Amino acid sequence: MLLQRYLEPSVLAGISNLELVAKTVVDGFVAGLHRSPDFGFSQEFAEYRMYSEGDDLRHVDWNVFARTDRCYLKRYRGETNCQLTMVLDASNSMTYGSQRVNKLDYARYLAASLAYMASQQRDAAGLLIFNNDVRNYVPPSTRQGQLMRILHAIEKAEPGERTDFAKPFRHVQEFLHRRGIVVVFSDFWERAATIIETVAPLRYRGNELVLFHVLDPMELRPKLDEPVLLEDLETRDTLEVTPDYAAKEYREKIDAHVEDLRYRAKGAGIDYCLVDTGQPLDEPLRNYLGVRKGRF
Repeated sequence: MLLQRYLEPSVLAGISNLELVAKTVVDGFVAGLHRSPDFGFSQEFAEYRMYSEGDDLRHVDWNVFARTDRCYLKRYRGETNCQLTMVLDASNSMTYGSQRVNKLDYARYLAASLAYMASQQRDAAGLLIFNNDVRNYVPPSTRQGQLMRILHAIEKAEPGERTDFAKPFRHVQEFLHRRGIVVVFSDFWERAATIIETVAPLRYRGNELVLFHVLDPMELRPKLDEPVLLEDLETRDTLEVTPDYAAKEYREKIDAHVEDLRYRAKGAGIDYCLVDTGQPLDEPLRNYLGVRKGRF
């Protein structure tokens, strides 16, 4: 299906307007759900059913009809039943990318898509951008223009400095007065224990917490033909890495880090999703809707 290709990061990189990125991603994702046995996930975004004679044509989704030649009715929930707060890591390490889309851009696409879905669902949505400090904060709201405020903040996020999880999460705890979902987008280059200890207090206030661990394919499975000198984008420390080290010892270390973070998150009642920036965006979106379906 044509819209399915817009879930590919390399294709999204050619779209300059972030609102259009979000719309095409969500349209492609929902269209894919219609053709999937997992269609039930989309019930938390909007309720769809086949048209029956006598139904009000005002509720027909004509975009879906144009793509599938099938007539679906779309009905959104009339009340806000969720508050979504997105926390975006804009530290220097997020600018790494071995492909057309780096980690920060992939996280931008994903955050924009969730904001768009929240707007369509009439949920309150907000955004916090951080690196070594809080760089921007858009409080959760359903007021007119909120989607554009969030998209503007996402688009203008400037990478810089090192990551400090403590400050942004103190900020979130201070200003979140209503329970909801907090979604964090980061490469989490920090000890797993430190990350969980820092973010876990949000759970004590009744929030559901989702960690999207955003990594580049070359960070997960590096392939080197010869020794290279690597530089840490935040500390500027350098390290010479050989193909043998990358293929064996490094892979063992990154796998251990991922599993440690996944294990500790589960133990703290936090949802963890590993995100490969070389993959389409439908899997992290499915994970998010899975959390909504299970919790709300």
